[in-house]
Amino acid sequence: MLGRHSLLWRLALLLMVTAVCTVTLSDWLNRTLSGRALLLSDEAKTVMLGYAADAEQAWQQNGEAGVADWIAAMGDREPGDIMVVSRDDQSLSGTPLTQSERAGLRFQRGLEWRMSFRYRSMPYLGVPFPERPQQGSLVMQLPPRYMPGQDWPIWKSLLMVGLPALVALALGLLLFWRVRVPLRELQHQVQQFKDDPDVRVQPSLSNRGDEFGDVARSFNHMAEQVSAMLATQRQLLNDMSHELRTPLSRLAVALESDLDEPGLRQRVARELVQMRTLVNDALTLGWQDTESGEGAQESISLLALWDVVSDNAVFESGWERSRFPCDLPADAQVHGNLNVLAQVLENLVRNAVRYSPPKGRISLSGVREGGWWHLWITDQGPGVPADRLEDIFAPFVRLDSARAADSGFGLGLSIARRSVQRLGGELWAENVCPGLRVHLRLQAAV
Repeated sequence: MLGRHSLLWRLALLLMVTAVCTVTLSDWLNRTLSGRALLLSDEAKTVMLGYAADAEQAWQQNGEAGVADWIAAMGDREPGDIMVVSRDDQSLSGTPLTQSERAGLRFQRGLEWRMSFRYRSMPYLGVPFPERPQQGSLVMQLPPRYMPGQDWPIWKSLLMVGLPALVALALGLLLFWRVRVPLRELQHQVQQFKDDPDVRVQPSLSNRGDEFGDVARSFNHMAEQVSAMLATQRQLLNDMSHELRTPLSRLAVALESDLDEPGLRQRVARELVQMRTLVNDALTLGWQDTESGEGAQESISLLALWDVVSDNAVFESGWERSRFPCDLPADAQVHGNLNVLAQVLENLVRNAVRYSPPKGRISLSGVREGGWWHLWITDQGPGVPADRLEDIFAPFVRLDSARAADSGFGLGLSIARRSVQRLGGELWAENVCPGLRVHLRLQAAV
């Protein structure tokens, strides 16, 4: 879904405003420039006023004969009809006006008037005598060389095509610049990330409310996961190398000792089991950082799952079945992956068994909270110091009191927490009197 601040809406708004402004500007320029293009030039006005002055002079000096001679001379200079008329539109040349000339009188225009693009022939201009306008005026067709607007089709094409093209080019450059800046920043951060996994996109880009902000936040999230995965893998490698030294050292001591063959075989077998457990748990923890999911999910009965887990615990520990009580209702079901949740509960129960006192009990309880099941597994062991409750979920962390030869490698709780988190749940611990209580928050089945 496109968000409220999606880049699409901004681009659409920008395009809409630009289109409206371009159309408005083009229309205004078209009307303004077309009006100016239809006005006579100053040269045409000067020439026409000069002709009117010459006609007036001919009238003043020689009357109708002078006007007739002047019109005859003008006919050789300018094409079209030429008339010198009185205020009542009577010819001052002694020659009656023709029908076409009288039609031109009716549609004559002044020097300051706008012409028209619809003329089929040159328009008629009426210019009063400069000195004695009450005596008469010159009416003649405008010489073709002075016809205004002859270049207007070219200018109109530029306005209709050139202006939108220029606006589109400017808009394209603006959009390119606006898009190029965040893209270049993202590209720069990606290139830096190859050499420095701690590089993140700056808040100026990641805080944006558009698609670039989404990409930047996704990149930062991916970078956090990759950095955490690399850190975990480095830590796993360091811790595994450290943890493997102990069984290897014991094997070296055993080989150099005076143990008989059965004792040596027993020692080797024991150390091999320890190392295999370490490698399996470390690989499981490492795979959790690279796998994209936890497999198919389904509705799981908590009572049935606890029966399986407790049966396995009875077999491994030799405890009685009654020491693994469960007070969940029969319809308690969660949504998740069966194998993952079984491994989580087995790790938690195995850890609880390891630190429980003789005759101790390990119970499973819970309550439905909306769309979630809040479960807790409680043992009766010594508990954990309050300031170390979070540390027990870190890889290879074992409390001082737990560093016995059979105490494991400190990976079970870490694997359990990561598995629950990948299913969308939570896992945490608290001390009770007596023992340790591990809480799980899992999505309830519908």
